[in-house]
Amino acid sequence: MATQTVAVPEKPRKVMKKEVRNTLTAYSFIAPNFIGFCVFTLVPIVCAIGLAFCNWDGVNAVEFVGLENFIDLTTDKTFLAALKNTIVYSVAVVPLTMVCALGLAILLNQKIVARGFFRTVAFFPYVASLVAVAAVWNMIFSPSMGPVNMLLSALGVENLPRWAAGTETAMITVIMFSVWKNMGYYMVIYLAGLQGTNPELEEAAELDGAGKWQIFWHVTLPQLRPTTFLVAITLTIASFKVYDQMYMITQGGPGNATITLVYYIYNVAFVNTPKYGYASAVAMVLFVLVLIVTIIQFRGSSNDN
Repeated sequence: MATQTVAVPEKPRKVMKKEVRNTLTAYSFIAPNFIGFCVFTLVPIVCAIGLAFCNWDGVNAVEFVGLENFIDLTTDKTFLAALKNTIVYSVAVVPLTMVCALGLAILLNQKIVARGFFRTVAFFPYVASLVAVAAVWNMIFSPSMGPVNMLLSALGVENLPRWAAGTETAMITVIMFSVWKNMGYYMVIYLAGLQGTNPELEEAAELDGAGKWQIFWHVTLPQLRPTTFLVAITLTIASFKVYDQMYMITQGGPGNATITLVYYIYNVAFVNTPKYGYASAVAMVLFVLVLIVTIIQFRGSSNDN
């Protein structure tokens, strides 16, 4: 009795080969970015977490010390000053930058003469070289020859502020510089948000007799909630990681008046005798701090919705 052979249909096999080929093609596009993320982000993060529990100067063998680095942080006056300065800087810069950026966006969203020019002027400090604008800023706020103090002196002010050179005014100077430098960038984000709002809602509120402030507060601002959330998250993370402004304007001084956590990490890891384990412990504190603030902001946003 002859046996019958059943032919396997070719169509499912072809479909399967096509799916595999499409999957491999997709992974080939993802792979370069994923490999770069692993090599330059994921692996350093894992190594930093491990080093936080060790002592290592980059030359001798790695020594496991457990929680010793974190315990030492509690009595490290420089670290405590850097932690305080970072929080003060973030608490001041985030709302001030948001308010200034939103105010600029609302103003430059109106139909005014040379609107494009003023938008460019507002955005220019963000794209300008930090070295150049920091040098100009230091000259403007120079305690002896700066035009700001010369104007204050002409107005009769006797005790002129020392700005970046003064212990009490150095942080204020850096905060003002950061707000001025970055508000143009966030202005552009708010401009995009404003142009995406529904004008019919504002027209309806105006027909109902609402004033401009009421329209802004109850109609326009709620529509900007996603934009505000994005700006708040981005600004918060950037403010906690601040380093370059401090380095260019005050070098963390005078004393420890403007030293921040990232600046302290740099000093511990790369200045004088390297302490990579201790610097990693400070970095872990910074990571936890940013994580807590971000979670709070996400929960606050979800509750609003």
